[in-house]
Amino acid sequence: MNASSAASDTEGRPAGETPYRSGFACFVGRPNAGKSTLTNALVGTKVAITSTRPQTTRHTVRGIVHRPDAQLVLVDTPGLHKPRTLLGERLNDVVRTTWAEVDVIGFCVPADQKIGPGDRFIAGELAELRKRTPKVAVVTKTDLVSGDALARQLVAVDQLGKELGIEWAEIVPVSGTEGTQVELLADLLVPLLPEGPPLYPDGDLTDEPEQVMVAELIREAALEGVRDELPHSIAVVVEEMVPREGRPADRPLLDVHANIYLERPSQKGIVIGPKGKRLKEVGSTSRRHIEALLGTPVYLDLHVKVAKDWQRDPKQLRRLGF
Repeated sequence: MNASSAASDTEGRPAGETPYRSGFACFVGRPNAGKSTLTNALVGTKVAITSTRPQTTRHTVRGIVHRPDAQLVLVDTPGLHKPRTLLGERLNDVVRTTWAEVDVIGFCVPADQKIGPGDRFIAGELAELRKRTPKVAVVTKTDLVSGDALARQLVAVDQLGKELGIEWAEIVPVSGTEGTQVELLADLLVPLLPEGPPLYPDGDLTDEPEQVMVAELIREAALEGVRDELPHSIAVVVEEMVPREGRPADRPLLDVHANIYLERPSQKGIVIGPKGKRLKEVGSTSRRHIEALLGTPVYLDLHVKVAKDWQRDPKQLRRLGF
């Protein structure tokens, strides 16, 4: 071997230089396992909506983590669950399609809940996936339990893998809420990605269209404080986002017109509230987040409408973007 070839590897990199890696990682788990919170913590900003209500995520939101040695693109999927509606079936299809296409899968299990049938069902599906896709077990919500309880959960997750024939590439405890070990998780995911150039421009944090993100922020605000059965009935469509004409350049205003869709007329009163109080709160909360996202003052025009039984109607689902 001559001196010049010894100084670089087969791809022309200087010897000893760490290869740049880029690829897709996907967090899976039952609803409310902390997947969206973890995605936001890794990206460093809000790209996925979070809620105490399960089954909040309806789109695969991609969050992009930029590092000197890698670009990690996070795909946040809906929680896999036993579907009761056409919407539920479609969400499950989204999850399975995503699993088949990513470079590494993170299986999220909350530290504060015993492993149950839902976790076993998802792990069983992961066991059926091609063996070459690395799988990392992520124990989330570690801030909610004692050290002893966390240790028991880590052992239980390890045991679950052994029972089902899954060889976890890593088992990592994290808290997305407090940021504990989030950086370590990124450090462990990156080596599992293929070598390759960045997939997105530097500075991009998500590839979600702005209108979709704005609709999600409105839906997140509408979910807070409503009855348990209502979250699944709420859909939001942003009809228009246009700069207000005639405004001076140093005082722009963006007009956002959006509709909140419910399944039954009886649900309107819950979302609107007495004398419109609840809807005003939804508007002011979501407007604050939209302004932070877009970096411009916003006038938000919200209307509540009924799309009868939209979760079970293929035509309505298409119209609402599912």
